[in-house]
Amino acid sequence: MLSADVLYSTVRELGRDLRAKKFTSVQLTAAYLDRLSRLGPQLNAVVTVTSDLALEQARQADQELAAGHPCGPLHGIPYGAKDLLATKGIKTTWGCRAYAQQVPGDDATIIKRLREAGAVLVAKLAMVELAGGAGYRYASASLTGPGLNPWNTGRWAGGSSSGSGAAVAAGLVGFAIGSDTWGSIVTPAGLCGVSGLRPTYGRASRHGAMALSWSMDKLGPLARSVEDCALVLAAISGLDPADPTSAGEPFVAPTRASKPSLRGREIGFIREDFAQFGEPEVEQAYNQALDTLRSLGAKLEQVKLPEFPYDAVAGTIVAAEAAAAFEELIRAGHTEEIVDPEGRVGLYAARLISAADYLKCLRIRALIQNALANLFGQSEVLVAPSLLIVAPPIEANLDEVFKGGGEIEAAGNLAGLPALSVPCGFGRDHLPAGLQIVGKAFDEKTVLEVGRAFQAATSWHRERPPLKG
Repeated sequence: MLSADVLYSTVRELGRDLRAKKFTSVQLTAAYLDRLSRLGPQLNAVVTVTSDLALEQARQADQELAAGHPCGPLHGIPYGAKDLLATKGIKTTWGCRAYAQQVPGDDATIIKRLREAGAVLVAKLAMVELAGGAGYRYASASLTGPGLNPWNTGRWAGGSSSGSGAAVAAGLVGFAIGSDTWGSIVTPAGLCGVSGLRPTYGRASRHGAMALSWSMDKLGPLARSVEDCALVLAAISGLDPADPTSAGEPFVAPTRASKPSLRGREIGFIREDFAQFGEPEVEQAYNQALDTLRSLGAKLEQVKLPEFPYDAVAGTIVAAEAAAAFEELIRAGHTEEIVDPEGRVGLYAARLISAADYLKCLRIRALIQNALANLFGQSEVLVAPSLLIVAPPIEANLDEVFKGGGEIEAAGNLAGLPALSVPCGFGRDHLPAGLQIVGKAFDEKTVLEVGRAFQAATSWHRERPPLKG
């Protein structure tokens, strides 16, 4: 069986070793499947292990590689998908008891594109029920139980892509796919100490993914490095006729030879109110990250987000669109199957949002988009803490622990902007802290360049949680 050192390798490293014949995709897949079966249940990170399909895809990858027909950098690499992505003949539960036996008849577009890239699907990963669309206050709001953080299983892995963040951090998969409507990639990436990319709205097709908010849902990778995120985005991006919101702008990953430089790059940084909403240890990690960017030659200037009610606007839009997306569930009376007490009534409450309020929020969102575009006239990217705190206890009331600050997350999602979370150190109890890098629409290239340069100068993304097994 392959060692943990191998299983914690980056996608680029795994691909290099596959092509050097240090191991086969079948051997690599078998090792990840073993780790998923042993450690996945300890973290409540896995819904379904797709052993038969995975080994079949791995055998095919080995045959293609042996014949000299590589499909690209993901060929033969095992990955996990958040359980809101449809998988033909495999349960897709949306993290909710009401859909626990749901079996799609076809694959989501992203699943198809990863298969075409030669990636190997080893697991469907746990998530907060309905991706948090009904609202939730507790980490237990999931079909599989609370997502447990590999750094401390008494702490939350984040949501709603809980399993995706935990599985990457624990070395259960080579990379994972998550979704982000309002922090669902950035949050677990930040809390679990991995790299997570929220692409521009429309960059990757959402066909075959559970709809939460049609105007804000995005799908993207969580992985061990920024470079890994770029490789996965290149495979899943581009126009999809089945998704009218997808954009005909595929992303091309930079070549390994290109070394991003931050010399002279203009970066705007946001000062959060840590005294009121955060933790001093996370603030210290953030300040050290800013110092690292300066040492790499970047020109940092403090910026302030324009004054808008970001949380209220994002909350209204997501709730109204979720009420429409889950109308059948509401009408059938199946909201009683939702685990979280707030979630059982959240969708009913969301139906009370008036058309006037929804339209008003759409108008404010247009103003937010214009205001942020002007802000990027001064800066190439914006940086901020991924979160102001480390992973909270699993029994915590999440409304209380995430009580304020972090408006950049709502703002970026409302404007459909790309964001990258990278590990930038540790807070109290040796729990990960993250740095968030936000860019202009369809400018993932710059966001990823800044992230790659940061990771080339640091080793936080190489740290591993103290898991046994």
